[in-house]
Amino acid sequence: MSTSREFLVRAAARNNAEWCAAMSASHGLVGEFAAQAWAAPARTPLYYPDAVTLAPGADPAALVARIDTAAPWASVKDSFADLDLSGSGFEVLFEAQWIHRPAGPPASAPDLAWETADGPEALRAWALAWDDGAGNADLFRPELLADRATFVLLGRSADGRVAAGAVAGRSEDVVGVSNVFASDGGPDAAWPGVLAALHRLFPDLPVVGYEQGDDLATAVRHGFEPIGPLRIWLQPAQP
Repeated sequence: MSTSREFLVRAAARNNAEWCAAMSASHGLVGEFAAQAWAAPARTPLYYPDAVTLAPGADPAALVARIDTAAPWASVKDSFADLDLSGSGFEVLFEAQWIHRPAGPPASAPDLAWETADGPEALRAWALAWDDGAGNADLFRPELLADRATFVLLGRSADGRVAAGAVAGRSEDVVGVSNVFASDGGPDAAWPGVLAALHRLFPDLPVVGYEQGDDLATAVRHGFEPIGPLRIWLQPAQP
């Protein structure tokens, strides 16, 4: 990995850990940053890891000791895909790629009106559209709006409906993006508006995130490049 890519992967991992910390804090759970990883002492919200590594070569035993492995479904985001947590009862859930896009506007103009959620009502409308009836909209609580580095982006159709969205998190060197969705057309339909909103809010910051499979291919079509692998480890419930 080149020096510039390693810097970007480290920046992406740190950004993602800060987003996980903000999401956990909105649920009343405070994690701790250390040199090797961010970790939370109790189970984090659904879809969010209990730990995120911040540097290559993290000590597996020390990392696992910082999270709750007594309760089922502990998880670790192995940001550099260089850990082996199988000895602690973890299995690889999936692998993905960190992605990077230089600062700049989208290649195509968005066809929705984009804004940033400015209160609980807008956040709730965004969460319901993101969830699409799966029953997990309550993951996004009003307390999240108190985090000054988090920006919930909404794309509204002509009738005012939330038709697309994403979450952006600003760090010192990058802006991270996650939870990209569109009710019609999927991420391909969302990315032009998301990138236009990010360029308006953070015109000089490169964009990072992570994707896998078809969503990775979609991000590449919109100007991203894969910059390094990551791995999610999960400790399944005991039979």
